[in-house]
Amino acid sequence: MNPAVPTWAGVAASAALVVLAAAVAWRGRLHLTRDIAVAGVRAGLQLAAVGAILLLVFRHTGLAGAIGWLAVMVLIAGRVGARRAPGLPRALATATAAVAVGTAATLGTLLALGVIATQARVVIPVGGMVVSGAMQATSLALTRLCDEARTARPAIEARLSLGLAAADAFAPHQRTIVRTALIPAIDSTKTVGIISLPGAMTGLILAGVDPLTAIRYQIVVMYMLLAAAALAAVTAARLGERALFDDAHRLRPLTAEPQEARR
Repeated sequence: MNPAVPTWAGVAASAALVVLAAAVAWRGRLHLTRDIAVAGVRAGLQLAAVGAILLLVFRHTGLAGAIGWLAVMVLIAGRVGARRAPGLPRALATATAAVAVGTAATLGTLLALGVIATQARVVIPVGGMVVSGAMQATSLALTRLCDEARTARPAIEARLSLGLAAADAFAPHQRTIVRTALIPAIDSTKTVGIISLPGAMTGLILAGVDPLTAIRYQIVVMYMLLAAAALAAVTAARLGERALFDDAHRLRPLTAEPQEARR
């Protein structure tokens, strides 16, 4: 066994850290002890189940199985992103399309160019990172879009009353939406290697790969994540804008409250 990989006994020993976190929460009366314990148990069970399924995918299904796995990831990510846009018509379709566009365009391009191997054990982990980045950008874009539709409604309707089309009336807000959604991806790209060593590079180094080789792979991943976030944010903003207005260029009301307000 690779000495850099913890044994199952080591994994069990690391559970003491979860116990420590739960104890801190209990001692501080944070009412989070149960949540921490459940999160720790769920994480272990979910990752063990995913590991078992991936073992089967790697051995028996190849690239087709990897693509199917990524499709499931995109559907789940779309549901997560849609929750950030309560009251937005076609929120689920919008979020899913945004994540799919960001993932397919970036991962598909690099696979077609041969930059990334077509093996399932490569496509799934790299694709998972891309789906996660696209989901984050989509969630931020839809959250900000709904906020803008609520708080800036008088200004938008004033532009509409002056004869502007829906796209022109909403254009200033759309730029703000996309900029906000891209901030995490841009900041992560700026500080990569300085503040933290990202997952792909860390995993390769732990596996014994030369650091310079690991850096090349991480650069590819970071550029892919940035592009996926940009494409997902723009797609979410564009499709979300279309859902906000009816055929007569009238701004639809968003009746549902944001999730933060309902908590």
